[in-house]
Amino acid sequence: MSFLPDMTAEMTAPLPVRIDPARLQAMMEAVSAFGGGADGALTRLTLSPEDGQARDWLAAWFAAHGFTQKIDAIGNQFGVLDLAGPGAPTVMVGSHLDSQPNGGRFDGTLGVLAACEAIVSVRAALEAAGAASACNFTVANWTNEEGARFQPSLLGSSVFTGAAGLDWALARSDGDGVTVAEALSRIGYAGSDAVPVPDAFVELHIEGGPILEREGLRFGAFTRFWGATKYRLAFLGRQAHTGPTPMAERRDALLGAAYLIADLKAMTADYGLDLHSSVGRLEVRPNSPNTVPSEAVLFIELRSGSPAILEEAELRLKAAIDLACARAEVGHEVRAIDRRAAGPMAPGLVRLAERAAAAKGTTTRHLDTIGGHDAVSLSAVCPAVVLAVPCRGGVMHHPTEFASPEDQAFGTQLLADMLMILAIEGMAAIETGGEGR
Repeated sequence: MSFLPDMTAEMTAPLPVRIDPARLQAMMEAVSAFGGGADGALTRLTLSPEDGQARDWLAAWFAAHGFTQKIDAIGNQFGVLDLAGPGAPTVMVGSHLDSQPNGGRFDGTLGVLAACEAIVSVRAALEAAGAASACNFTVANWTNEEGARFQPSLLGSSVFTGAAGLDWALARSDGDGVTVAEALSRIGYAGSDAVPVPDAFVELHIEGGPILEREGLRFGAFTRFWGATKYRLAFLGRQAHTGPTPMAERRDALLGAAYLIADLKAMTADYGLDLHSSVGRLEVRPNSPNTVPSEAVLFIELRSGSPAILEEAELRLKAAIDLACARAEVGHEVRAIDRRAAGPMAPGLVRLAERAAAAKGTTTRHLDTIGGHDAVSLSAVCPAVVLAVPCRGGVMHHPTEFASPEDQAFGTQLLADMLMILAIEGMAAIETGGEGR
């Protein structure tokens, strides 16, 4: 566990900036209506009609507040605010508006709307003081961060950074055979704008874990991200009647899947807290109560902060697949493998977050992000960081996901303080480790 060191009084934002918590909450309420259901539920799958409505709302907000909208070829939505002129560095801020099915209203959405609120607050403070900005700002709403409708996750930000090819990404299809390209066209977000890589990227998010709440802290910074190995694996059996077909003659694909799921859970126990595994999706064919399954497709995840553990776990996964096939007397086929390497967030941005928090008398809890964020993609091409505010019970991807208005506003205020420091000091605030000058 790491906390910030004592800071001196001189380490404060060069100009005071104040966000409007009521305005932030009004935005959150407005966007939550798109795909929102009872008891806090949200289903706003990427490139769905509901996602299109949320994007249209954001586009109208950009237009009303003097931002220039740009849409790139994978549908990433940007709002550009030119405060410093051509050639000045750009600080990009944001997250995503898509959700999981039956998910929550804060994951991703808070990051996009906090970016909007923080940037307009910084602009207003600069104008009030008659001060110029050293950098331009861009709000980002990334396409398909969640990976619920199209796989893999982080698709839009991966295309943006060059980690994934555009044609390959546009050809990804959902369970109904609709491609990303088709879905973009349906909601009117098949763009063609060229948006350059920023000089820094900052993303505000709910923690998605219990640490901040348990320790009574209000703010954290993810200092490193875990790696992930994701398999789409099919067990292949033989369709038959569940009544007359003798048990010894059945080739049950779902039975093979069951063996593997249990073995994966048992395997993680050997690594303590350093390995997570899951099978979050299972597709069974023909999916009839009185038919032996001929195919079972598993969406498997292995996650670890240690590359060595992740590599070893994958070898053990392969051995477990072979064992499950032998036990169930079925075959298998690996249909896709996606990998994401572990790595650090930008130390300079972490220190800048600590500086802003210290000015408010708050400690910055260092955290690992086990889940993926678009800042993970951006970290390959520019300094990037994810900031965290508490969420009740550590719950995410569920209708009970909740961050209090006070915590939302506090995180957004610290985000605005960081952006103000960058507006006054430029990229030197990162390069010098965020130390007061």
